[in-house]
Amino acid sequence: MLFRSMKKIVLTQDAPAPIGPYSQAVSAGPFLFCSGQIALDPKTSQVVGQDVKSQTEQVMKNIEAVLTAGGMKFENVVKTTIFLTSMGDFPIVNEIYGRFFPNNPPARSTVEVRGLPKGVQVEVEVLAYKG
Repeated sequence: MLFRSMKKIVLTQDAPAPIGPYSQAVSAGPFLFCSGQIALDPKTSQVVGQDVKSQTEQVMKNIEAVLTAGGMKFENVVKTTIFLTSMGDFPIVNEIYGRFFPNNPPARSTVEVRGLPKGVQVEVEVLAYKG
């Protein structure tokens, strides 16, 4: 029951509003569980970019906004999951992603999926820890 009492919903206007029944992130104790982010403009909720490079850059900006709202930074991220509609995009996504984790990168999984919301090419979710 102690865990439940520490649960807090994190919401920021600097990241896209949820498009379904979920929160941008949930803080529970020292953990921040972030929902997957796609390449949506926080102000318009429209997809940013037609290519995986521009979409990945927007995804990482959105993640940064959610982390900040939850009192965390990229340095606090301990696990990520990347969803790609084409594993052929892995090198481009990996290069951009790597800029945000130059030292001590988190554990990561990358999976290819058939489709993502709004037809985007990449989605990233993160789990952060502040000890």
